[in-house]
Amino acid sequence: MKRESRIEGQRRVGLPSVEKVQQELGRAESIDDFFGKEGIFAKLFAETLEQMLEAELTDQLGYEKYEAKGRNSGNSRNGKTKRNLRTSNGDLEIEVPRDRNGEFQSKVLAKHQTSTNELETKVLALYAKGLSTRDIQTTLEDLYGVEVSPTTISAITDKVWSLVEAWQNRALAAIYPIVYLDALHLKLRRDGKVVNTAVYVVLGVDLEGQRDVLGHWLGDGGEGANFWLSVVSDLQARGVEDIFVACIDGLTGFKEAIQAVFPQTAIQRCVIHQIRQSLKYVGWKDRKAFVDDLKTIYRAPTREAGESALLALGERWGKQYAVAVRSWEANWDDLATMFDFPAAIRRLIYTTNTVEGYHRQLRKVLKTKSSFPTDEAARKLLFLVTQDILRKWTGSIFNWPLILNQLAIRYEDRLSF
Repeated sequence: MKRESRIEGQRRVGLPSVEKVQQELGRAESIDDFFGKEGIFAKLFAETLEQMLEAELTDQLGYEKYEAKGRNSGNSRNGKTKRNLRTSNGDLEIEVPRDRNGEFQSKVLAKHQTSTNELETKVLALYAKGLSTRDIQTTLEDLYGVEVSPTTISAITDKVWSLVEAWQNRALAAIYPIVYLDALHLKLRRDGKVVNTAVYVVLGVDLEGQRDVLGHWLGDGGEGANFWLSVVSDLQARGVEDIFVACIDGLTGFKEAIQAVFPQTAIQRCVIHQIRQSLKYVGWKDRKAFVDDLKTIYRAPTREAGESALLALGERWGKQYAVAVRSWEANWDDLATMFDFPAAIRRLIYTTNTVEGYHRQLRKVLKTKSSFPTDEAARKLLFLVTQDILRKWTGSIFNWPLILNQLAIRYEDRLSF
């Protein structure tokens, strides 16, 4: 029943028959036979597109080809025009049907459209949703009646690697007022065993208020000042000249690394992460009261008021929960950076929630993967999912003109328009 419904669906939209597809696939002797101007995909796509165009013209004219009621209808078919189309598999020539009155305009193929990425776009879109090569194979067969091997699908996704490298090494803006840095974890096969591996992400906000992911860096177990120095040096090599505020999750060695390359950058430690970390050392029965006292610190109107609240926290809880209190005292300089800014900027930098929101979208796809066989496989998927996310980041940060004015005043000597 499933196969019959698919065949009927192909007939309605003008897709090649299953027999035709199987015949073409049966001629393949190597993976190269699938691609190129004379490849299987090009032939199948050309026939599919031509039949869809014919179906569109029939629908517009209101009668089938050679049907009697088309006579004296006021319009009729008028031959075909050859048209070159650039596809993902090379240049392709198709025949576009015409009507005598010149009124026909296809919705499938725009009038001046000369290129399409029909197959690769479908495969990569499915891959970016976290589907395995087997899942993609099944989906393509169910929807389009095309049986594509997992090896072929892998070959298509492998073409993405050059784009991954180009993206990771692309030129960046000279100035990023705010940069967020955080990590998420995935399982990666290395040296014959699956290990939990950190992927470090730098997300920047440029002078237009636009968010952008500046890159992904896979950890190798040696994270620290040297690792972060290589990341920050990479940003500098790609054109970054200044960062005003770096928002971090207390990552070891990052503060030292960023200030070695960008000595004027202010460091803001994520308050939310600090709260979570300190609560590990507080008993359940006292957590609500402890959190209420913490709120008086990070919600204080000024640094001085925050410091007074921190002293009060120590007086109340210092003996009972010394480790929790000391963690706030030890990190106070980096936690209090936000008090140097107006409320609009303070709301942006006191937490790394901006990059964590991005991570949540990544995890929706990554959770479908039990593990990745190689670093390259992980980076390919991260790249494709990121491109899908970035397409949705069309607007600037809320109230950005006000924030930019405040930044221009504070960083007058480092910012020029």
